[in-house]
Amino acid sequence: MKLCYRGLGADEICRELFYGFVRRQVVTDCWRREEGRWVIREDGFVDDWAEEDYRELITSLKSTAARSGLVYACFCDGALKGFVSVEPERFGARREYLDLTNLHVSEDMRGRGIGTVLFRAARQWARREGASKLYLSAHSAVETQAFYRARGCVEAREYSREHVEREPFDCQLECSCEP
Repeated sequence: MKLCYRGLGADEICRELFYGFVRRQVVTDCWRREEGRWVIREDGFVDDWAEEDYRELITSLKSTAARSGLVYACFCDGALKGFVSVEPERFGARREYLDLTNLHVSEDMRGRGIGTVLFRAARQWARREGASKLYLSAHSAVETQAFYRARGCVEAREYSREHVEREPFDCQLECSCEP
């Protein structure tokens, strides 16, 4: 098993790229904000992508790459097994955030450190681009939140209204880009 990490250009991003990628995530418990406090609630479901989700993802990733954002991927024996994307435009009241829009690891490769490498690459890229923080609208699954919290993410001080409206159950997080 040989892992290779590299950036992706817009011309490489197509449906065929995802043929060996398994998005599936079995979720049992999620974080929910109730009366101003975060609590864990049982909310079981299976999260997976349909063809329409892939079409939207491919369009989004192509746009990110074309605008000189980060699209960085992990391949195992030539097959895509993880990827991260960060938008190039800063936002927020002090324009300190860059938006980490995707971080996914194929179900068959989770727990091997790929997500950590991808997250570190996103932080380093954002720092080089002059951002002081990454913003994440992150899946509320307990496991997903544990991953981000273990890497220094905390609840965002400033919420992106667009993200909250698009994914009301996501947890809005931020992470310092400082080493």
